Amino acid sequence: MSQVIAVLGGTGAEGFGLALRWARAGENVIIGSRDATRAREAATKIQTMLGGSAKVSGEENLAACAAADLLVLTIPFEGHCPLLKQVRTAIRPGTIVIDTTVPLAASVGGRATRTLGIWEGSAAQQAAELVPKGVSVVAAFHNTSAEILNSDAVVDCDVIVCSDDGAALKTVRTLAAKIPGVRAIDGGKLENARILEQITALLIGLNIRLKGHSGIRITGLPEKAYEVS
Repeated sequence: MSQVIAVLGGTGAEGFGLALRWARAGENVIIGSRDATRAREAATKIQTMLGGSAKVSGEENLAACAAADLLVLTIPFEGHCPLLKQVRTAIRPGTIVIDTTVPLAASVGGRATRTLGIWEGSAAQQAAELVPKGVSVVAAFHNTSAEILNSDAVVDCDVIVCSDDGAALKTVRTLAAKIPGVRAIDGGKLENARILEQITALLIGLNIRLKGHSGIRITGLPEKAYEVS
């Protein structure tokens, strides 16, 4: 039986791009949104882009959570805590929550080129405090360009994956590697997510100044570091 991936915030650029890439790879994807109509419209758009065989649908967030094996958070930081509190009871035990959230200062009227301090250490660690028992949190996809994800281009970016659950980390690395061009690297414990979130702010600054869609590549590691086994 195939896994079901629900992308909350899937009507936004980052979430839509990830949903598009995974649907193109043959995954079963649900786009989640506060507005079920918008979610279904986004799913229909992907169906149109990929053809009728694409396994993609749209649901309101609670329904998307209840059906998901993997739950991907692609939401602005200001909605992070309220959303998790809202959907907490719908998340099934054994679900993997993939958190892409970056606590940018722009969320509270500051600059998008710096991050906010979070008591837990990172948005992903905040998520780990909020999800039900038996749910694993994985930090990933912070540094992938939404513009590139929404194009036909190869994604020239490594995805660093952090989690305290080794099995969940491996599952997400496998999923990441289904996006052409992506190498998925084990980034260690979930506490390292704070570094990934800060790198995103740096990349945003580069993109603003140099008008690009930058990502990161990790060099100098043995080949097995880039392989998921």
